[in-house]
Amino acid sequence: MPKFLKNILWATDFSKESEQALLYAHFFAKAHQAGLTALHVVSDFSPALYDPSLAITVDVVKRLETLKKEARTKIETLGKKKKVSFQKIVVADGSISKTVIEVSEKEKADLIVMGAKGLSAMDKLLIGSVANQVLRHSLIPLLLTRKKGGKPRVKKILVPTDFSPRENLEREFAWRLAKSFAASLTFLHVFELQDRLAQWELEELFKALLARFQQREEKEKEDIIIKKEITRAMEAWSGIVEYAETHHFDLIVMSSIVRKLGRFFLGSTTEKVISLSDVPIFAIPPRESLKP
Repeated sequence: MPKFLKNILWATDFSKESEQALLYAHFFAKAHQAGLTALHVVSDFSPALYDPSLAITVDVVKRLETLKKEARTKIETLGKKKKVSFQKIVVADGSISKTVIEVSEKEKADLIVMGAKGLSAMDKLLIGSVANQVLRHSLIPLLLTRKKGGKPRVKKILVPTDFSPRENLEREFAWRLAKSFAASLTFLHVFELQDRLAQWELEELFKALLARFQQREEKEKEDIIIKKEITRAMEAWSGIVEYAETHHFDLIVMSSIVRKLGRFFLGSTTEKVISLSDVPIFAIPPRESLKP
């Protein structure tokens, strides 16, 4: 199978959450024989740059360079501690979300790995976390993790579905990940109160979906366990979060565009799942040209 992840970008703010993200970045890099690039962005709003005492004695530019050198040393030290080798270390300054995207494009990354909720000062000023800001504008998928401990594993993958055309892309990524990790796939539909799908309609949609994957299994000579599940919830995001955690899934694969009964949600469902789920999320950004 051709590698679809060749270069992975790990973005860190040196929080415990980003350390967990590093373990996943390394885990994915090993599974796909991909290169791993580390990135830290010194924010424009770093408190260290605006410390009155420092402003008097130290030139701001020099202080910025000092912070960059310190960040590089931290990354090198953390890499040795976690036994992770980086093909490249990038330390930059500027807007965090914008810089993460710019570096991912410059380094031709196929995946960005970062904590689901950063600790930067910008998080307190902007609506949504840095992760959500990156997701809204990225050209490549993001793997978003929490600081929950434990070794990374991907044996059970959950793919929420409402059967929109966009989901063909989600399913392609989910299939490739399942093959890479020898994992099972579970397609989940959440019945909301306003859901107008009849039970028989839902069964027919699932029947067609599963048939396509069974044909693909035979064609590619794979042996991947594929399941369908239905749950009920007030809102889709809460049903996804609860189901994933209750049934101990290792990864959720979903797009940041969700169509539901003719209504159009830009990121809302996925971003709520990112904010509240302890399960890592492979999030696909809203780019029509994106291909796995």
